Amino acid sequence: MKNNLIIIVVLAIIIIAAVLYLVGYFMRKKNQMKLDDLEKRKEALFDLPVIEEVDDVKKMHMVGQSQNTFREWNQRWTEISTRSFAELESQIFEVENLNETFRFMKAKKAVAEADETMTEMESEVEIIRNGLKELRESEERNSLEVQKALDVYEEISKLLHDEKSEFGSAYPELQKQIKNIEIEFTQFVTLNTSGDPIEAREVLENAERHTYELDDVMKRIPPLYDELNRTFPDQLKEIEEGYKRLLADHYVFPEKNFEEELRRVQKRVKNSTVDLEKTEVDAVEVANRDTANAIDALYEIMEREINAKKYVITNHKVVGDYIAHALKNNRQLMIELDHTSQSYTLNHNELGRSRGFQAEIEELIRRYEDFEPKMKEHTIPYSEVQAFFKDCYKILDDIENQQVEIDDSLKELRKGEKAAQEKVDQYDFRLRNIKRHVEKQRLPGLPADYLEFFFVATDRIEELSKALNRIRINMEEIKKLSDLCNEDLELLDKKTNDLVNSAALTEQMMQYANRYRHTHEAIRVAMENSLELFSKEYRYQDALDEIGTALERVEPGAFRRIEDFYFNNLDAI
Repeated sequence: MKNNLIIIVVLAIIIIAAVLYLVGYFMRKKNQMKLDDLEKRKEALFDLPVIEEVDDVKKMHMVGQSQNTFREWNQRWTEISTRSFAELESQIFEVENLNETFRFMKAKKAVAEADETMTEMESEVEIIRNGLKELRESEERNSLEVQKALDVYEEISKLLHDEKSEFGSAYPELQKQIKNIEIEFTQFVTLNTSGDPIEAREVLENAERHTYELDDVMKRIPPLYDELNRTFPDQLKEIEEGYKRLLADHYVFPEKNFEEELRRVQKRVKNSTVDLEKTEVDAVEVANRDTANAIDALYEIMEREINAKKYVITNHKVVGDYIAHALKNNRQLMIELDHTSQSYTLNHNELGRSRGFQAEIEELIRRYEDFEPKMKEHTIPYSEVQAFFKDCYKILDDIENQQVEIDDSLKELRKGEKAAQEKVDQYDFRLRNIKRHVEKQRLPGLPADYLEFFFVATDRIEELSKALNRIRINMEEIKKLSDLCNEDLELLDKKTNDLVNSAALTEQMMQYANRYRHTHEAIRVAMENSLELFSKEYRYQDALDEIGTALERVEPGAFRRIEDFYFNNLDAI
């Protein structure tokens, strides 16, 4: 029993020792694997071409803020490559030592710390490399901009040398500015080489700005110089010579300050030439626009008088003839109005208007005759005469249109009188026809209201006839009376038809109702009443209503049937 217990204890110890050995073995192996991974990451980090990238950026000779930024990235790399790498090496060595001496838990913690350091270094190196890359790309762009500015500088230098005549009086100042830019670029190189990046960047920026500003100025100067040196002087010379020729040809200008304006423009050209020498292109551009406008205005003044002379020569006789023609027409019109006014009433102030035309024409004649000696003596601008001639055409056209309108209205008076006379005859004829039509019906008599309207229509026609027979006819009154006569006859026609139809229908209703006379007391009474209204009071419509209502009660539909038959057979009846 005792031996068995000893065996069990020994086996337990062996098992525990084996377990501990295996645990230690696996922990040691796991730590070693992490160490191997750290070694590989360290070698990979060491193999990165950071030093070469730093040297590449350093060779770019940066200035200003770029130089300061580079120094920051370089300092951060120096710290990593010295302090951080040394610290990492120390941590790895410590892990190896702990792992070899079987202090696995401390080794595990040391591995974790070394891994954290490694991760931080990798992250920092990536940030540094990205910063260097961005700086390099930025400097490459800046270098391109600098090169571009240098290219522009060389181009404008060559242009100024090759095209000296294009810049005229501005050439010396441009040459001076080119020299100043050259000095600025040289100063930049000197400062950058001597290690003063901040001042070098400031000088470079000034050189670039001055280069582009000068390039812009040099592009704008040639057209301005061409205007001041050739275009404007040629135009002003042409204007001056042309003005003298026009004066010699007896032209008169309403503008008394023409020569003063010409001198003012010439002086502005000289002042702009002085400004161009100073390369003050903004001021010159504004002044040249004003100069061009002023020159155009001077041209327009001369062209206006030249064109006005052509117009006056062409229209001189035409206007005179037109005035004479209008005067003759107006006299004839006034004679015609005087003659017409003896026979017709003029309702639209025709005589007053024609006298107004006469006054307008006489004023045109006065002005026309006043212009004649001034034109011969050359004391009046042609443009003033032209304006008068155009006014003449406008006034005379308006007068002639109104003269034609009045003349046409006079002709219409005669036509209207003739038409009205024909209508009187037509109205008389219609009235007689209505009278004969009523007489043919052999009615016992006619209602008082009908007779009254018949006599009103008769009197209206007689009134129209009298109006036409007056010594002076008022056609507006005649037209109004004629329209009233026509309306009266239309209404009389209707009243006559209603009267005749009512009487005829009453007789037919009475004949039809006679069959019920002895069998229906109401019919008998209605027939007696209807006969009284028909024969003694001549109220034919009331008589029809009386018999028709009674008949309809006895024989519904009879009234409509008799009425339809009557109107459908009017011709036969």
